[in-house]
Amino acid sequence: MLIDKEIDTRGLNCPLPILKAKKALAELQSGQVLKVVSTDAGSIRDFQAFAKQTGNELLDQQTLDTVFVHVLRRR
Repeated sequence: MLIDKEIDTRGLNCPLPILKAKKALAELQSGQVLKVVSTDAGSIRDFQAFAKQTGNELLDQQTLDTVFVHVLRRR
């Protein structure tokens, strides 16, 4: 999967990973892909809700030990 931008929000808790993702998505063109790396366990649920509310597509979510990876496509 082609990733256009990646942000690292490890160590940040809700709502900061979402806010940083929102800002990063605003810098992308429609159809481009953002990868967010987080250590906030609540981010799985948060990014699912964020995608539904904003219309951005949640392409993938992975849990790797204590790291959570979210991949979104900008609407």
